[in-house]
Amino acid sequence: MWATATLLAFSASPVVSQPAAVALPASSAVASVYDTYHVQPIWFRAGPDTQAIAQLTAILQRAPFDGFAEGPRLAAQVQTAVAQASSGKAEDVAAAERTVSAAWVQYVAAVKKPTAGMIYAYPVLRPQGSSADRILLTAAAAPSLERYLTATSNVNPIYAQLRDAAWAQAQASGNLTPNPRLLANLDRVRSLPANGRFMLVDSGTSMLTLYQDGQPVDSMKVITGTKDLPTPLIASIMYYITYNPYWHAPDHLVRKTIAPTVLRQGMKYLKSHGYQVIDEWSETANVIDPKTIDWKAAAAGTLHLKIRQDPGPLNSMGILKFPFPNPEDIYLHDTPDHAKFALSNRNLSNGCVRVEDAKRLARWLLGQDPASPGSEAEIRVQAPRGLPIYLTYITAQVKDGKLSYLPDLYGWDSAPPQFASAAAYSQSNQP
Repeated sequence: MWATATLLAFSASPVVSQPAAVALPASSAVASVYDTYHVQPIWFRAGPDTQAIAQLTAILQRAPFDGFAEGPRLAAQVQTAVAQASSGKAEDVAAAERTVSAAWVQYVAAVKKPTAGMIYAYPVLRPQGSSADRILLTAAAAPSLERYLTATSNVNPIYAQLRDAAWAQAQASGNLTPNPRLLANLDRVRSLPANGRFMLVDSGTSMLTLYQDGQPVDSMKVITGTKDLPTPLIASIMYYITYNPYWHAPDHLVRKTIAPTVLRQGMKYLKSHGYQVIDEWSETANVIDPKTIDWKAAAAGTLHLKIRQDPGPLNSMGILKFPFPNPEDIYLHDTPDHAKFALSNRNLSNGCVRVEDAKRLARWLLGQDPASPGSEAEIRVQAPRGLPIYLTYITAQVKDGKLSYLPDLYGWDSAPPQFASAAAYSQSNQP
């Protein structure tokens, strides 16, 4: 039987309530893992690991601020189960072991949920390790159970900073109900890596940040989508950059700007701006003689044209394009118009992302100064390795330990995003 002082030390931790122990929803999955893999005790290896169990209890009591409302109830069940195990009976200890594990499995599954509305271009970019066997086998193999609990519950540095600031303010004020805006932000950042090398584009602040070994190493301003054409939530991998890109004019600009100007100025307008009418959005598109086009119908919107712009000083893509796989045909690109980067509100694009310093970004991706291999259009240069890229929307920020919120331009703090179809975006290749 364990020392009375040890049990009293654990029992002294805060308790939300003391309901009778009941079967947890994850109990059957947990039992299957223990039985199938013959898992040795995780929480009761040599008596109760009071430090790890107390840490888990604290994590569960804070769990509403992870968006897991069941946490405090599970924390109370864990404490009840551990107290019952003080009998020293093998069956009580075994039951307590599985009760603690079931509570941990439910919590980890909650913080590893995929982000609502996020497009994952590759399955590997979705949060991993939410199954009971992965969770418990990882816990069983952890050199330090305490460090494992901390790392898992922190999710990633951005997530932990937001959650912990909110939790500290809640404890200070006595209001332990999390702000729904906090939970919406945590859901959007939970998919970010905890370490490694990746790129983060945040439409909430219209900033791009480069991460190395999980730490920010550089940042720049970007132009992101408007309220009506928001930049989607995307997790993908960037494999190459494109020099001298074409620009494909969105349908609404063809109708409202290009076609009316052609009617006023004639074909010279198309030639001076490097515009070509093509038959399809592809690398093998055929050019159509503009003299055969009914430009009045195009201006009226009854004829929908595909117009691309050749590379050059007027090209809306600038000199570099940064594509990555996604069904919305969203990408990053240079721009000839740098004046807008001085604006405080940079949610000005049709969905794609204009970058402040395309050459600096290309240098970071390629590991060398970018130089176009030629003057041809659409020259692709592969990066030494694929770079994960995350497009998200963060309206919560921490300054001097205090949590505050930015304006919710997209309205995603109150409802998950709903994006237009891929065809709507791919039609425009929007700058």
